[in-house]
Amino acid sequence: MSVTPFRPTFRRRILGATCVAALALALAGCASKSQLTTGSIPTLNKPLAAMNASELHSAAESVGRAYDRNPKDPAVGMQYASVLTMGGRADQALAVMQQVAIHNPNNRTVLAAYGKALAGVGQFDKALDAIKRAQTPDRPDWQLLSAEGAIHDQLGDPATARERYRKALDIQPNEPSVLSNLGMSYVLQGDLRTAETYLASAVRQPGADSRVRQNLALVVGLQGRFGEAEKIASAELSPDQAAANVSYLRAMLSQQNAWNKLKDNDKHNTN
Repeated sequence: MSVTPFRPTFRRRILGATCVAALALALAGCASKSQLTTGSIPTLNKPLAAMNASELHSAAESVGRAYDRNPKDPAVGMQYASVLTMGGRADQALAVMQQVAIHNPNNRTVLAAYGKALAGVGQFDKALDAIKRAQTPDRPDWQLLSAEGAIHDQLGDPATARERYRKALDIQPNEPSVLSNLGMSYVLQGDLRTAETYLASAVRQPGADSRVRQNLALVVGLQGRFGEAEKIASAELSPDQAAANVSYLRAMLSQQNAWNKLKDNDKHNTN
Protein backbone atom coordinates (compact mmCIF):
# COMPACT_ATOMS: atom_id res chain seq x y z
CA MET A 1 0.00 0.00 0.00
CA SER A 2 1.07 3.59 -0.48
CA VAL A 3 1.90 5.82 2.45
CA THR A 4 0.90 9.46 2.67
CA PRO A 5 4.02 11.65 2.34
CA PHE A 6 5.18 13.37 5.52
CA ARG A 7 3.73 16.81 6.11
CA PRO A 8 6.37 19.35 7.24
CA THR A 9 4.84 19.67 10.71
CA PHE A 10 4.76 15.90 11.09
CA ARG A 11 8.39 15.59 10.02
CA ARG A 12 9.41 18.19 12.60
CA ARG A 13 7.59 16.28 15.33
CA ILE A 14 9.12 12.99 14.25
CA LEU A 15 12.50 14.69 14.19
CA GLY A 16 12.13 16.03 17.71
CA ALA A 17 10.81 12.81 19.18
CA THR A 18 13.13 10.33 17.51
CA CYS A 19 16.49 11.91 16.82
CA VAL A 20 16.92 13.33 20.31
CA ALA A 21 16.07 9.85 21.56
CA ALA A 22 18.61 8.47 19.12
CA LEU A 23 21.20 10.89 20.44
CA ALA A 24 20.52 9.72 23.98
CA LEU A 25 20.96 6.15 22.81
CA ALA A 26 24.19 7.06 21.02
CA LEU A 27 25.68 8.45 24.22
CA ALA A 28 24.23 5.83 26.57
CA GLY A 29 27.06 4.13 28.40
CA CYS A 30 29.59 6.94 28.09
CA ALA A 31 29.53 7.51 31.81
CA SER A 32 30.04 3.82 32.50
CA LYS A 33 33.34 3.94 30.61
CA SER A 34 34.60 6.84 32.65
CA GLN A 35 37.61 6.28 34.87
CA LEU A 36 36.10 8.75 37.33
CA THR A 37 33.42 6.49 38.75
CA THR A 38 33.42 6.63 42.53
CA GLY A 39 31.75 4.75 45.32
CA SER A 40 29.53 7.77 45.98
CA ILE A 41 27.14 6.94 43.12
CA PRO A 42 23.87 5.43 44.36
CA THR A 43 23.25 1.93 43.02
CA LEU A 44 20.09 1.66 40.92
CA ASN A 45 18.19 -1.63 40.87
CA LYS A 46 17.51 -1.62 37.12
CA PRO A 47 18.54 0.22 33.93
CA LEU A 48 16.99 3.65 33.48
CA ALA A 49 15.37 2.61 30.19
CA ALA A 50 13.43 -0.09 32.03
CA MET A 51 12.08 2.20 34.79
CA ASN A 52 8.54 3.52 34.93
CA ALA A 53 7.72 7.11 35.92
CA SER A 54 7.50 6.34 39.64
CA GLU A 55 10.83 4.51 39.63
CA LEU A 56 12.50 7.34 37.72
CA HIS A 57 11.18 9.83 40.29
CA SER A 58 12.60 7.77 43.16
CA ALA A 59 15.92 7.40 41.35
CA ALA A 60 16.09 11.16 40.78
CA GLU A 61 15.50 11.77 44.49
CA SER A 62 18.22 9.29 45.49
CA VAL A 63 20.85 10.44 43.01
CA GLY A 64 19.89 14.06 43.60
CA ARG A 65 20.81 13.77 47.27
CA ALA A 66 24.23 12.42 46.28
CA TYR A 67 24.64 15.30 43.83
CA ASP A 68 23.74 17.84 46.53
CA ARG A 69 26.49 16.40 48.75
CA ASN A 70 29.13 16.76 46.01
CA PRO A 71 28.05 18.69 42.91
CA LYS A 72 31.63 18.67 41.57
CA ASP A 73 31.78 14.86 41.29
CA PRO A 74 31.55 14.14 37.53
CA ALA A 75 30.25 10.59 37.86
CA VAL A 76 27.43 11.57 40.22
CA GLY A 77 26.54 14.60 38.13
CA MET A 78 26.36 12.60 34.90
CA GLN A 79 24.20 9.94 36.50
CA TYR A 80 21.86 12.59 37.92
CA ALA A 81 21.57 14.27 34.51
CA SER A 82 20.79 10.90 32.89
CA VAL A 83 18.02 10.17 35.39
CA LEU A 84 16.56 13.64 34.93
CA THR A 85 16.62 13.28 31.15
CA MET A 86 14.86 9.92 31.24
CA GLY A 87 12.25 11.48 33.52
CA GLY A 88 11.50 14.25 31.05
CA ARG A 89 13.37 16.99 32.94
CA ALA A 90 15.78 18.00 30.18
CA ASP A 91 16.18 21.65 31.27
CA GLN A 92 17.23 20.58 34.76
CA ALA A 93 19.58 17.96 33.31
CA LEU A 94 21.29 20.67 31.28
CA ALA A 95 21.67 22.88 34.37
CA VAL A 96 23.32 19.99 36.21
CA MET A 97 25.70 19.27 33.32
CA GLN A 98 26.62 22.93 33.00
CA GLN A 99 27.82 22.89 36.60
CA VAL A 100 29.66 19.60 36.16
CA ALA A 101 31.36 20.89 32.99
CA ILE A 102 32.46 24.07 34.77
CA HIS A 103 34.18 22.00 37.45
CA ASN A 104 35.60 19.44 35.00
CA PRO A 105 36.41 21.43 31.84
CA ASN A 106 38.93 18.96 30.39
CA ASN A 107 37.08 15.71 30.99
CA ARG A 108 36.03 14.07 27.69
CA THR A 109 33.21 12.06 29.23
CA VAL A 110 31.79 15.15 30.91
CA LEU A 111 31.95 17.11 27.66
CA ALA A 112 30.14 14.30 25.84
CA ALA A 113 27.38 14.21 28.46
CA TYR A 114 27.16 18.01 28.35
CA GLY A 115 26.69 17.79 24.58
CA LYS A 116 23.90 15.27 25.09
CA ALA A 117 22.18 17.61 27.54
CA LEU A 118 22.48 20.57 25.15
CA ALA A 119 20.97 18.53 22.33
CA GLY A 120 18.15 17.46 24.63
CA VAL A 121 16.93 21.07 24.80
CA GLY A 122 17.51 21.84 21.12
CA GLN A 123 20.85 23.70 21.40
CA PHE A 124 22.38 21.68 18.59
CA ASP A 125 25.24 23.97 17.52
CA LYS A 126 26.52 24.16 21.11
CA ALA A 127 26.01 20.41 21.49
CA LEU A 128 28.09 19.72 18.40
CA ASP A 129 30.88 21.95 19.67
CA ALA A 130 30.95 20.17 23.05
CA ILE A 131 31.04 16.72 21.47
CA LYS A 132 33.78 17.71 19.00
CA ARG A 133 35.88 18.98 21.89
CA ALA A 134 35.40 15.63 23.61
CA GLN A 135 36.61 13.72 20.54
CA THR A 136 40.27 12.87 19.86
CA PRO A 137 41.29 12.33 16.21
CA ASP A 138 44.02 9.78 17.01
CA ARG A 139 41.65 7.54 18.99
CA PRO A 140 38.11 8.43 17.88
CA ASP A 141 35.23 7.29 20.05
CA TRP A 142 32.41 5.57 18.13
CA GLN A 143 29.77 6.84 20.56
CA LEU A 144 30.81 10.42 19.97
CA LEU A 145 30.82 9.89 16.19
CA SER A 146 27.28 8.51 16.41
CA ALA A 147 26.24 11.43 18.59
CA GLU A 148 27.70 13.85 16.03
CA GLY A 149 25.65 12.12 13.39
CA ALA A 150 22.43 12.49 15.37
CA ILE A 151 23.07 16.21 15.77
CA HIS A 152 23.82 16.68 12.06
CA ASP A 153 20.49 14.97 11.34
CA GLN A 154 18.80 17.48 13.63
CA LEU A 155 20.54 20.29 11.74
CA GLY A 156 19.24 19.00 8.40
CA ASP A 157 22.53 17.60 7.09
CA PRO A 158 21.84 13.87 6.50
CA ALA A 159 24.91 13.33 4.29
CA THR A 160 27.30 14.35 7.08
CA ALA A 161 25.20 12.49 9.63
CA ARG A 162 25.43 9.20 7.73
CA GLU A 163 29.16 9.63 7.14
CA ARG A 164 29.59 9.90 10.94
CA TYR A 165 27.43 6.83 11.54
CA ARG A 166 29.44 4.77 9.06
CA LYS A 167 32.71 5.84 10.69
CA ALA A 168 31.26 4.75 14.01
CA LEU A 169 30.33 1.37 12.51
CA ASP A 170 33.87 0.97 11.17
CA ILE A 171 35.07 1.17 14.77
CA GLN A 172 32.16 -0.75 16.35
CA PRO A 173 30.66 -3.04 13.68
CA ASN A 174 26.96 -3.91 13.98
CA GLU A 175 26.47 -1.69 17.02
CA PRO A 176 22.66 -1.55 17.44
CA SER A 177 22.49 2.06 18.64
CA VAL A 178 24.43 3.28 15.58
CA LEU A 179 22.38 1.15 13.17
CA SER A 180 19.25 2.58 14.81
CA ASN A 181 20.51 6.13 14.36
CA LEU A 182 21.33 5.41 10.72
CA GLY A 183 17.85 4.01 10.18
CA MET A 184 16.20 7.04 11.76
CA SER A 185 18.27 9.28 9.49
CA TYR A 186 16.43 7.74 6.55
CA VAL A 187 13.08 8.16 8.33
CA LEU A 188 13.65 11.89 8.40
CA GLN A 189 14.03 11.87 4.62
CA GLY A 190 10.89 9.75 4.13
CA ASP A 191 12.82 6.66 2.94
CA LEU A 192 11.00 4.16 5.15
CA ARG A 193 12.11 1.00 3.36
CA THR A 194 15.81 1.76 3.78
CA ALA A 195 15.14 2.85 7.36
CA GLU A 196 13.45 -0.46 8.12
CA THR A 197 16.43 -2.41 6.74
CA TYR A 198 18.84 -0.75 9.17
CA LEU A 199 16.44 -0.87 12.11
CA ALA A 200 15.62 -4.53 11.58
CA SER A 201 19.35 -5.24 11.56
CA ALA A 202 19.75 -3.21 14.76
CA VAL A 203 17.03 -5.17 16.56
CA ARG A 204 18.75 -8.47 15.69
CA GLN A 205 22.03 -7.44 17.32
CA PRO A 206 22.99 -8.41 20.88
CA GLY A 207 22.42 -5.47 23.19
CA ALA A 208 19.52 -3.94 21.26
CA ASP A 209 17.11 -2.47 23.78
CA SER A 210 13.54 -1.22 23.93
CA ARG A 211 14.36 2.12 22.32
CA VAL A 212 15.69 0.39 19.20
CA ARG A 213 12.54 -1.73 18.98
CA GLN A 214 10.37 1.38 19.39
CA ASN A 215 12.09 2.96 16.39
CA LEU A 216 11.52 -0.15 14.28
CA ALA A 217 7.89 -0.34 15.39
CA LEU A 218 7.38 3.29 14.40
CA VAL A 219 8.82 2.75 10.92
CA VAL A 220 6.74 -0.39 10.37
CA GLY A 221 3.62 1.45 11.54
CA LEU A 222 4.30 4.38 9.24
CA GLN A 223 4.24 1.92 6.35
CA GLY A 224 0.76 0.78 7.33
CA ARG A 225 1.59 -2.56 8.96
CA PHE A 226 -0.22 -1.75 12.17
CA GLY A 227 -0.47 -5.21 13.70
CA GLU A 228 3.19 -5.97 13.08
CA ALA A 229 4.19 -2.62 14.55
CA GLU A 230 2.23 -3.24 17.74
CA LYS A 231 3.79 -6.70 18.09
CA ILE A 232 7.30 -5.28 17.74
CA ALA A 233 6.57 -2.49 20.22
CA SER A 234 5.47 -4.92 22.92
CA ALA A 235 8.03 -7.70 22.36
CA GLU A 236 10.11 -9.05 25.25
CA LEU A 237 8.80 -6.50 27.75
CA SER A 238 6.81 -6.54 30.94
CA PRO A 239 3.09 -5.79 30.53
CA ASP A 240 3.58 -2.22 31.84
CA GLN A 241 6.50 -1.53 29.51
CA ALA A 242 4.68 -3.09 26.57
CA ALA A 243 1.65 -0.89 27.22
CA ALA A 244 3.87 2.17 27.43
CA ASN A 245 5.56 1.32 24.13
CA VAL A 246 2.24 0.79 22.36
CA SER A 247 0.98 4.11 23.77
CA TYR A 248 4.11 5.82 22.45
CA LEU A 249 3.57 4.22 19.05
CA ARG A 250 -0.05 5.36 18.94
CA ALA A 251 0.90 8.89 19.95
CA MET A 252 3.54 9.14 17.23
CA LEU A 253 1.28 7.78 14.51
CA SER A 254 -1.58 10.02 15.59
CA GLN A 255 0.58 13.05 14.77
CA GLN A 256 -0.13 12.17 11.15
CA ASN A 257 -3.76 11.37 12.00
CA ALA A 258 -2.83 7.90 10.81
CA TRP A 259 -3.75 5.56 13.65
CA ASN A 260 -7.34 4.80 12.68
CA LYS A 261 -6.49 4.64 8.97
CA LEU A 262 -3.68 2.17 9.57
CA LYS A 263 -5.84 0.11 11.88
CA ASP A 264 -8.62 -0.03 9.27
CA ASN A 265 -6.15 -0.89 6.51
CA ASP A 266 -4.60 -3.61 8.63
CA LYS A 267 -8.01 -5.18 9.27
CA HIS A 268 -8.86 -4.96 5.59
CA ASN A 269 -5.55 -6.58 4.56
CA THR A 270 -6.12 -9.52 6.91
CA ASN A 271 -9.65 -10.25 5.64
